[in-house]
This record gives sequence, C-alpha cells and structure tokens, in this order.
Amino acid sequence: MNILIVSDAWHPQVNGVVRTIGTVRRELEAMGQTVEVIGPDRFRTVAMPSYPEIRLAVGARRRLWTMIEAMRPDCIHIATEGPLGFAARAYCLKHGKPFTTAYHTRFPEYLRDRAPIPLALSYAVVRRFHRPSSAVMVATQTIEDALTGRGFANIKRWTRGVDTALFRPRDKGFLDLPRPVSLYVGRVAVEKNLEEFLKLDLPGTKLVVGDGPARAELQRKYPEVQWAGAKHGEDLARHYAAADVFVFPSRTDTFGLVLLEAMASGIPVAAYPVPGPLDVVNGSGAGCLDEDLKRAVETALTIPAEICRDHALGYSWRRSAEQFLSNLRPFGHAELPPP
Repeated sequence: MNILIVSDAWHPQVNGVVRTIGTVRRELEAMGQTVEVIGPDRFRTVAMPSYPEIRLAVGARRRLWTMIEAMRPDCIHIATEGPLGFAARAYCLKHGKPFTTAYHTRFPEYLRDRAPIPLALSYAVVRRFHRPSSAVMVATQTIEDALTGRGFANIKRWTRGVDTALFRPRDKGFLDLPRPVSLYVGRVAVEKNLEEFLKLDLPGTKLVVGDGPARAELQRKYPEVQWAGAKHGEDLARHYAAADVFVFPSRTDTFGLVLLEAMASGIPVAAYPVPGPLDVVNGSGAGCLDEDLKRAVETALTIPAEICRDHALGYSWRRSAEQFLSNLRPFGHAELPPP
C-alpha cells in the first residue's frame, strides 16, 4: 500500500515528532508498505516566530496538491496542524478523500506559554482542524481523556517505542563529572519548563543535552550547568547511560520519547505527575512523579537500573507501526493488511 504522510515537522528538525515518523516509516517499509513523507524541506520556508530552528512552508498549497496527485497515495495521514497540514486537509476535503491525523503536540499550551492566547480559542482551532479526520491518533490514555473532555472525537491509540539495542545500560565512565549526574535531554525552549530543573539545589552535576531558542539565555543564567548541545545516535545513547537520573520538567508533552530512551538505558526518571510521565512511568517503579521535583530526583536516584530497563523493554516500534497502519483509512481501492 502507498502511504503518504504530510508533516510540518521533518528533517532537519530534531524532535520527537520527526523521530516518531521516521522510525515508524522504517518499520512500515520493513513490513512491505511504501511510505512517502512530505515535509517543509521541499518548499520555500520561513522561520517560525520565536523558534528559528523550525521552518514553516509558505505558499505550498498548489505545489503540495500537485505532488499528492502525482504520488497517487492509497491513504493520507496528516501529522501536524501547520501550513502543510492545513493544505493537505484542504486537498482531502475538496476531493472527498478520507484522511487521518495525529495529536503529537499540545499546541494550545505551547501558545499560552508564548503569548496571551486563551486556551479555549486555540483549542477551538485545533478541534476544528481534526474534526473531519477519520482517526485522531494519540499516544496515551491521559491525552485521549483530555481531548475527549474538550469535544474531540474519533480518537484512536498510537503508542510509541524505543530502540532498546541503541539505548541500553553502558559504562558510566563516559562522563567524568561530579556525581550524581542529573540529565535532561530535549529541546531547550520555554514550553519544556526547563528552568524548573535548572534552579533545583541538587548535589553533583546538572547536564543538558539539546539545543533550542532558550539555550543562550539559560546558559548565561546558569553557567554552572553542563551544556552539551544536541547529540545523536551512539553519542546520545552514551550520554543517557552515563547519567544517574533523568529529569523531565515538561508539563506539556503528549508522550515524551526521551522517557523511554532514559529507562531503556537503565536510568530512572524524575518528573511531574502530568500527561506523558503519568502514562509512561507511573506505576512502573522505574521513576518517581512528584510535584516537588527535587524530591522526585532524590527518590529516583534510589531505583535500580534493572527495573528501568525491564519496563522499557515492553515498548516496541513494530507494535507502534502496526497500530498506525490499522488506524489508516484507505481511499477505497486498497485494503489494509491485518496487524
């Protein structure tokens, strides 16, 4: 089957959405499917206000429609509520094509952190975007419950996975830093609530792996923190495994792939009891969720690495790809294979 994914988040961006789509694409291709991803890299772009690392396609509607016609997909999945997402949605509605969408990012909360936009208004826009979707794919029960409470319908589960061969326990000697090492991995941006971690009075070393629009300001404000920048592949995996606790201060993530990567590396998680951690960590024994983040760190440091690793082994990218495939809605001339 020929599957088209349209996403405003795609390479060279580095984030959970890009990694999810890229990994699921590889799994689907290994299962015999044909998958094409259309992202902003194919169009003229402008920098997203307040977030120059993210490029948004401009004037892409006509060209995107032409590309869709040329690809002749059997089904279309719209991953993001951005310019390309709206253009693909308009194509499907005009031509009577069913499509699916995903709720990767809590955009209303992100906007609220950057501008005085009421949640009711931004949720109304996002709800309208997803309303015609045959399936709104979400990663967790907590997000499903939250969206249902805000009037969303046609919600289907699409879980996440982790590469347990890459992210695994390793020698901690890779980092020659005072112990314990409290690690954060992810975007350095206001919506990640990173400063709540940086200002904690913790022994040892705070280490930040990642980059983003807030890095320069936070690095000036917290010079005692180790700022490693963005890491990938084996280098990223070694940083995970060499830490002692993974600190996740975000309150706006829908899942948090980094949680699984940390636990697969044998690293316990300290986080707030919010969507994402509540679904991925809560009740597993592999971390501590507490409104007092310092107390969560102190408790997490007592958790054995084996518990964290065993919990992460339950998450599979193949299962994620099978769920995604079963949620798709073909145009009518194709049939979905059984999961």
